[in-house]
Amino acid sequence: MIRRFILLVILLFIGVVWFVAGAAAYAAESIVIGVPTSLGFLEGKEAHKAVQMATSEINAKGGVNVAGTKMKLKVVATDLRDAAPGVPVPEALLGLEKIILEQKPAAIVVGPFRSEALIAGMDIIAKYKVPMLGTIAMSPGSEKKLKEDPEKYKYIFRTCLNAVHLVKYLAGSMALINKEFGFNKVYVMHQDVAWARATAGFVKKMYFDKADWEVLGEEAYPTGTSDFSSALMKARAKGAQVIMPIFDMPQSGILVKQWKSMKVPALMAGFISPLAGSDAWNTFDGKIGGAMNSIFELGSAIGSPKVPKSVEFYQKYEKTYGKALQAGHGPAPAYESVYILAEAIERAGSLDPDAIVAELEKTDRTGVMGRVKYDDGHQAIFGANPQEMAIGTVFQWTEDGQRHIVFPESIAEAKIQLPPGLTSLK
Repeated sequence: MIRRFILLVILLFIGVVWFVAGAAAYAAESIVIGVPTSLGFLEGKEAHKAVQMATSEINAKGGVNVAGTKMKLKVVATDLRDAAPGVPVPEALLGLEKIILEQKPAAIVVGPFRSEALIAGMDIIAKYKVPMLGTIAMSPGSEKKLKEDPEKYKYIFRTCLNAVHLVKYLAGSMALINKEFGFNKVYVMHQDVAWARATAGFVKKMYFDKADWEVLGEEAYPTGTSDFSSALMKARAKGAQVIMPIFDMPQSGILVKQWKSMKVPALMAGFISPLAGSDAWNTFDGKIGGAMNSIFELGSAIGSPKVPKSVEFYQKYEKTYGKALQAGHGPAPAYESVYILAEAIERAGSLDPDAIVAELEKTDRTGVMGRVKYDDGHQAIFGANPQEMAIGTVFQWTEDGQRHIVFPESIAEAKIQLPPGLTSLK
């Protein structure tokens, strides 16, 4: 009798241990989000922080509801270094595959920095069937590849704008410059990387050629270049009224300092990554007044009162990390992507990648960047009305170190000002 009682106690004890251990393991189970990108570069670093902020907010509310079970999000990151000069694409691909194999993420957010790495990495993502919401790489080549084999590459989405949408913003700002001042002579300077080359080519083809602008010259610079004076002298000698830069490398801010110190009488209007954030004024010694710069996605580096959630995100980031957002590309779509993913998982009621993809395709979310929906190439649709589409913007630095949005009209708060020595033709 005693032996039976002792045996019963032992069995009950084992059962309780198994139950507690099993419950603890289940409770500890989380949804892993992978963030493989160039973490040492501004866009990658701040996009990663935006992902962490979004996951913290979701987890604070209990996590993601997966078929009735609340699961917390867990962020794991790896530095692909694909934005660094001299790093070959195969090295970045090794990092991408490693995080998938070792961390087993349910999805990837942000993704490769360079389009060359993204396009090559699409086969790895397809192989392991990991949904990815990209927020930095911009070449439309990835969409072309997806459309050629949509079943294989259906796992790849892009929440940031691509080069085609950037072209529309650049063309729109150039059209505004032409309308306001009558200018039609431009000198183009861009980084020698896929997205920048594509952007420069498309602006010429889709706008300058059709609108009778004269492209006086075009210069391509390898990543890491820090002297642009030769091209600036050519632009001045040829009578350029507008200089259109397209760069994301840290050294590109020097271009604007040189433009300012050389007093080139041309409007600087395009995209230079390190010029986007509020810190640029001090970083470049206050020598950037008059430069116009694109913000790829509203909320990244700047917000608009006309899209309250963009201001809320911008302020929340500064409060969370003690420093204002500086990247004009990447953070806002990274933040939104976490919410888009979480909502897709909840609608799917599953972590099955195909089920998640099916729900991602149905995305219709109004947030930091305006309204986000994906097209048939899994590209977020950008436009000029934040009530209908996601939105980017163009601002101008003033001589007192302020930034004022000048385009598009739906969120504009100031008129374009001309630099000294440049006179309107109207």
